[in-house]
Amino acid sequence: MIGAIHLYWPKEPRFVTVSHTLPLPLPLLHSQKKKKKHSPQIQQRHKIIIMTEVISLMDIDDDDNNNNKLNNNSNSNNKGKNVVVPGEPKATPWVEKYRPQSLADVAAHRDIVDTIDRLTSENRLPHLLLYGPPGTGKTSTILAVARKLYGAQYHNMILELNASDDRGIDVVRQQIQDFASTQSFSFGAKASVKLILLDEADAMTKDAQFALRRVIEKYTRNTRFALICNHVNKIIPALQSRCTRFRFAPLDSFHVTERLKHVIEAEKLDVPETGLAALVRLSNGDMRKALNILQSTHMASQQITEEAVYLCTGNPLPKDIEQISYWLLNESFTESFKRISEMKTRKGLALVDIVREVTMFVFKIKMPSDIRVQLINDMADIEYRLSLACNDRLQLGSLIASFTRARSALVAAAN
Repeated sequence: MIGAIHLYWPKEPRFVTVSHTLPLPLPLLHSQKKKKKHSPQIQQRHKIIIMTEVISLMDIDDDDNNNNKLNNNSNSNNKGKNVVVPGEPKATPWVEKYRPQSLADVAAHRDIVDTIDRLTSENRLPHLLLYGPPGTGKTSTILAVARKLYGAQYHNMILELNASDDRGIDVVRQQIQDFASTQSFSFGAKASVKLILLDEADAMTKDAQFALRRVIEKYTRNTRFALICNHVNKIIPALQSRCTRFRFAPLDSFHVTERLKHVIEAEKLDVPETGLAALVRLSNGDMRKALNILQSTHMASQQITEEAVYLCTGNPLPKDIEQISYWLLNESFTESFKRISEMKTRKGLALVDIVREVTMFVFKIKMPSDIRVQLINDMADIEYRLSLACNDRLQLGSLIASFTRARSALVAAAN
């Protein structure tokens, strides 16, 4: 027979009747045939009242409906957000997109790269200390070595730490030591050792560097360390003596130009010769900086001309530097101050950039050596004071005063 179970939800005080198959006793069956009412005691005996929280199918359906409503509301509120367009290429910075994948792709420093390549091929790789200015290929060289040693498994065989990670003594004692102490499985004859890459090692504390000495000696059998830094004098001598040192100098113009031409051809960019020369000149031997300037200028202008490059980076144009130098050497103090201040405001130039470019311009013009030395010394002091956040107007006055004294000295030397 069909009985009834009454379910009660405390959150919503209401009764819900759910069909349930319940065997009833014979007297009740007999009485139902006679269609007589039962006593309250019998009816109470065959009722099951559940006073507890029960998760029923109706609850699940309600939760699903509520979740769907919440999702629909969130979708309506976030309309147009987090939309993935199929087939849209991922925007990768060109610095990472065109990073060398092998030692043969490294742009310059062929003597250093060939030496490391030979040591890697002969399975005689020592601890390495690579130092030099940024953007010269230090990290790319080490990652290319890791790919050559371990192939597709190189992510599992190297531990890479940079300045964004915690670089205290606890990291040396725990994370680095734990990775170095574990024995790795051999993926090949050349993959018998693991590699720990400490990028920007000059940012490590002195205590961490002292703790690293013993770790390098203790786990030399199965681990190699590669330290990368910009300033080698910030590495303690004990670590320097345990590593083979290689200095990566700034890239020359030829290698920067060749690499930029490769990127320009791959991206199908419109770059005239003057624009390419401006990129090389502003990079100062930094390949990373050259690629970043190229990509940012491409996003701002379809044709990467010399003027577009300088406007994108905020550097003063060469013709502006020539004009400023002419005012400094020929106009009076008041007139020079007025015109340079007006150009600074109109073109948004920084005085420190003007001082640096004028310094390079002074090397090109003809003047007595003693006057040139004094002028460059004065501009070096001005640049130093600007780095300490001194007042721009006062330093501009000091710059004009230095050229006024140099001009007086030139007139006296001519007479």
